Amino acid sequence: MGRRKKIDREALLDAAEQIVTTHGAAALTIDALAKAVGITKGGVQYSFSTKDNLIDAMFERWGASYDEQFHEMAGDHPQPLTAVHAHIEATMRSDEASTAKAAGLLAALQQTPEHLKSTQIWYRERLAGLDTTTEEGRQARLAFLATEGAFVLRFFGLMDIGEDEWKDIFNDILASLPSKVSSENSVSDKD
Repeated sequence: MGRRKKIDREALLDAAEQIVTTHGAAALTIDALAKAVGITKGGVQYSFSTKDNLIDAMFERWGASYDEQFHEMAGDHPQPLTAVHAHIEATMRSDEASTAKAAGLLAALQQTPEHLKSTQIWYRERLAGLDTTTEEGRQARLAFLATEGAFVLRFFGLMDIGEDEWKDIFNDILASLPSKVSSENSVSDKD
């Protein structure tokens, strides 16, 4: 009897992201993933059990990468305005391949109510604590929403935004933030 081949979970996640990025969220199935990496459906199910678990793992991996970058900029317990600034910077800095993966994952997550709910919670947490009764809070909320709008337009293919325009858009968004947040968190100078 031959030795069982070890299944590389990270390679499966890479292939799943590639399927979503290339063919869309609907193309991601256990069978499609198995064929893409050359293993049996049982091998994929051994690693993730279900498609929902696979999507959860994809989102968790992307989330961990984003969180690492976010915490690098914002620290452990950022003030709400600092958190919005860090989110904008993290989105601006992310490379096109990473952000395309995130867009694909968001599309996949919308297929089930429980995934949609976790995404809604994530977005609410990003805006938590902003005092939108103040001008600063309203400006920060608007900058956050502009960031997400640019992300959706670019990575869902709704608008062709090149790298130079992408940077210009984010410079404008950052300039719209309250000045004390922009000067306290001048992260873009660290590039």
